[in-house]
Amino acid sequence: MSEENVKTGGWRSNKWVRAAIPALLLHCSIGTVYCWSIFSQEIADYIGFSKGATEWAFSFAIFFLGMSAAFLGNFVEKDIHKASLIATICFSVGMALTGLFIFLGGPGKSLHGSSIILIGIYFSYGFIMGIGLGTGYLSPVKTLMLWFKDRKGLATGLAVAGFGAAKAIASPIMTSMLSGLSGTKEDGTSDGTGVYKMFWILAGVYFIMMFVGHLLLAKPAGWHEPQGKGEKPSIIQVLKTKPIGNYIGIWLMFYINITCGLALISQEKMIVKCVGLAASVGIISTFSAIFNAGGRLGFSAWADTMKDRNTIYKLIFILSIAFTALVMVTQAIKTAYNSETNETSMILVIIVIALIMVVNAGYGGGFSNVPTLLSDHYGMGSISAIHGITLSAWAFAGLTGNQIASFIVGHTGSEKVITYMENGVEHTAKVNPDGYQNVLWFTLALYIVALLLCLILVRPTDKAREAKEAKKAAKAARA
Repeated sequence: MSEENVKTGGWRSNKWVRAAIPALLLHCSIGTVYCWSIFSQEIADYIGFSKGATEWAFSFAIFFLGMSAAFLGNFVEKDIHKASLIATICFSVGMALTGLFIFLGGPGKSLHGSSIILIGIYFSYGFIMGIGLGTGYLSPVKTLMLWFKDRKGLATGLAVAGFGAAKAIASPIMTSMLSGLSGTKEDGTSDGTGVYKMFWILAGVYFIMMFVGHLLLAKPAGWHEPQGKGEKPSIIQVLKTKPIGNYIGIWLMFYINITCGLALISQEKMIVKCVGLAASVGIISTFSAIFNAGGRLGFSAWADTMKDRNTIYKLIFILSIAFTALVMVTQAIKTAYNSETNETSMILVIIVIALIMVVNAGYGGGFSNVPTLLSDHYGMGSISAIHGITLSAWAFAGLTGNQIASFIVGHTGSEKVITYMENGVEHTAKVNPDGYQNVLWFTLALYIVALLLCLILVRPTDKAREAKEAKKAAKAARA
């Protein structure tokens, strides 16, 4: 079922069936990459490595997501249908192979604790799945903007919201599978086998979801894709239609937004414990995922009503600066919970939770508005390729955001042990309040830089300038 064979009339020309539903099927599948923290410790324990060693699999997945999108953008541009098939195969095969390497590295196996297993997981989850992530992320975006010409932001926001919502949907399912699929040792503890079984089952489930999305995905029948060197300008030529600082500004503010988002999100679980809500980590994680998805849809739909979509980024950065500064001034992470007296300041806790939700919403909104912002500046002709190159910012942010945050927490401040009750059982956790506050100093500085980039480098679009001039003329005529 190729896009050239799409006929007019009925479901074949329905924008929801041919664009929105396929996009959700693809993005709700690949978006589960953000569930890594749910099972990373289980993988580490099962194969005999530290959690820090296995964490690089996630970093590599995000890196190759961005780089595959950058290098395969032209391919996606030429054939979205084949690109979605490659995404389906790479993502599901990468997931199945990850399960295989975990199985081969299990306790009692000859490769337990072997670097071969770790490299295999890096290759499967990082490289192969990364290619599926990059092509799968790009494939539906242009199609959506072609079908929803008047509400491009809403359309792309809907798809990218699926990427964000995937964590909220899949996290409880994965948690249940990890325990439900595992056996029991003689001492009554879990044998951990559920982790590789989960990967194999989900590989099959996501293959079906993505393959259905691949079959349905198609461009509008009336869309004419420019062909040939003489008809279609190169990406360099397209970017040169605006001052080069314009694109540099977009790339940098996108990179900064992701870096800051990952820096906070990577420490979110421990920050929540630090402010006395250790027993509610799962609930807050679900709500932050909902805000992430809501930001993707809400900010992009809101941008449809604005003359210049860059205004959305100004709002995102201003909100992020304001809430980060509020937590810094009140030192809420450090003082919200007194572990010695077991007293909690609800006002400070609310401030910290508000920051987490605002950053998650802005993080998601930054993703969903990039393709539409680029299309406003550079047109639809090469949008997949330009969007792909811009996603390289995601690749580098994936290697820097959480790693820098971990470095700051590991090398500044001091740890303290807190105790908390969960399901009637007392637990302990090591937290570093000063370290988390220092991460916020880092993100605050970057958010300020991003806001300056928005104001100085990213120019208003022709549409925005024309609207501004028309408004001035109307005002002058009334005077």
